[in-house]
Amino acid sequence: MDTTNNKQRKQISAVFSFLFLSIIFSIQPLSAQDGAKLFKQNCAVCHTITSQKLVGPGLAGVAARVPNDAWLMKWIKNNQEVLKSGDAYAKKILAESNGMQMTVFADLKDEELKALVTYIKNPPKEVAPMPAAGAGAAAPVEKTVNPLAILLGVIAFLVILVAILRGLSHSLKNIKREKEGLAEEEKLTAWAELKIWMGNHKRTMVLIILYIVGGFLVAAWDGMMGIGVYQGYNPSQPIAFSHKIHAGDNAINCQYCHSGVERSKTAGIPAVNVCMNCHKGISKGPITGTTEIAKIYDAAGWDPEKGAYTKPQKPIKWVKVHNLQDFVFFSHQQHVKVGKQDCATCHGDLTKMTTATQMQPLTMKWCVDCHRKTEVPGMKDNPYYESLHKKLSEKFKNLPKDEQVITVAKMGGIECGKCHY
Repeated sequence: MDTTNNKQRKQISAVFSFLFLSIIFSIQPLSAQDGAKLFKQNCAVCHTITSQKLVGPGLAGVAARVPNDAWLMKWIKNNQEVLKSGDAYAKKILAESNGMQMTVFADLKDEELKALVTYIKNPPKEVAPMPAAGAGAAAPVEKTVNPLAILLGVIAFLVILVAILRGLSHSLKNIKREKEGLAEEEKLTAWAELKIWMGNHKRTMVLIILYIVGGFLVAAWDGMMGIGVYQGYNPSQPIAFSHKIHAGDNAINCQYCHSGVERSKTAGIPAVNVCMNCHKGISKGPITGTTEIAKIYDAAGWDPEKGAYTKPQKPIKWVKVHNLQDFVFFSHQQHVKVGKQDCATCHGDLTKMTTATQMQPLTMKWCVDCHRKTEVPGMKDNPYYESLHKKLSEKFKNLPKDEQVITVAKMGGIECGKCHY
């Protein structure tokens, strides 16, 4: 009986232990990764995780300077309340910062504050960045085969093969003639043999000449049609800016940097001050370290050691990737705001690109095809387009269902004057 009870007690104990551990792990505080995210969202504008001063002091070793973790959590959550309580250390901090008070983060929960303090006390170890090309390490060079070398090699092989076959043919003919008791045939030059063959195969020669001329004409046509088409253009920039890191990994909205995309003809190149909004507090990148961000500081005239703009500003000479001809009118506002087009339609998925690349040909044919296929939805927030949409819907209501779709072309989007004026 005792053995049975002991067995039951062990089973119950095991169940309770499992439930207890499950509860503990389910309500565990936020991870260090969440602490890093909270730091970037709330603290990185004024503080660095190192000893470098930004707006406020660097936070390296702060846990050893403050009274305890509980005090630090109270200070982060509401430093004004700590000051009102008459705390001596709080007054000391206020005096050292010349009376500048910290932002109040009253919305942060205790779990978030714990994760934040854990991250500040145990910052991530610095990882040596990958060396940039030309900065002490050679950039990997992709080995490619030269197509011209292949062509020349094939031609040389064919010339040798023809020469061998001509010699063999001549030798066989002479052997045959010798058996028949005839004199040896004089060996002709290659050009003489070719003229004889051409004279005996005039129709074939005409077809060959037409084929060659046609090939040259097609190649010339393709070459002329490719003038001004730079699909795949991928220029190097003065600063190695990565769209993948900014728009992809950090999910920064395109409009944060290209603020004119919804209200202007051009999307606009962001000013260096837009870069500095974030990079005052972020001085090291995950791939290039401090090398490229230092170029931003140099352009902005920012001294990271003093935390002030003490140097002359310099323009960043960005290289434009997407260029339309001067005789073409294109409005970003018309396409993004009115047409509700995603940036990727023309620019490709920049969240996966390190360096911006021209993904589309941007030719007239490409634009016209897009206008013929792209449906224009009803726009209740735009009276002009709403009225036009209703009129066109009425006009095309008797067409087959797949032809009733209101496209850009049906709104006049392929008329010459819309893009060329």
